[in-house]
Amino acid sequence: MTDTREALQGLIHAARADLAEDLDALTEAQWARPSLCAPWTVEETVAHLTSAAHMTPARWILSMAGAGFRADVHNRRRLDEHRGATPAETLSRFRAAVPLTRAPSGHTAAWLGEVVVHGQDVRRPLGLTRVPAIEATTAVAEFFAAKNFAVNSRTVAEGLHLEATDGPFTSGNGPSVRGSTEALVMVLAGRRACLDELTGDGVPTIRQRI
Repeated sequence: MTDTREALQGLIHAARADLAEDLDALTEAQWARPSLCAPWTVEETVAHLTSAAHMTPARWILSMAGAGFRADVHNRRRLDEHRGATPAETLSRFRAAVPLTRAPSGHTAAWLGEVVVHGQDVRRPLGLTRVPAIEATTAVAEFFAAKNFAVNSRTVAEGLHLEATDGPFTSGNGPSVRGSTEALVMVLAGRRACLDELTGDGVPTIRQRI
């Protein structure tokens, strides 16, 4: 696992830059398409990523307190704050956030997971085929399998043997679940749309859990 903060931040910056490049030629209709992170559109999901890139622990606490510690209200307020008047402005704001190193907490692998998962939330409905770097998806998969943080990923993985077919990631013991590292990450993050990309006798258990 890539486990230094600096290395993980480098992967975050690269993942943001790749996503910004992929979004450069979208039409208005594509920006309005639903992402895999319901109920957000593609544009709203990108604005959420911009918001996360500007968040610090103090800002997060203040925003959550102001939202009555309702995560959906906090996310919506911050999303609206960083969404532009047009999709082009939303993308411009996201591009400006690419090199930022701020985060709501020191769980850097989790914030890499934000970019990896939401990036695929956007790409997959649009038919964009870029897959995040294996170093990035492996670091996120290892974090997700070890900890419930923002998503209940450890609970989803509990008692199962997860194995990537395209990289070094493996985790746990029990019924087998195999697939690309990206697909495993997306399923651990609760994306049911990716379940059919997994094989093994542990898949029905994951299907029930998410």
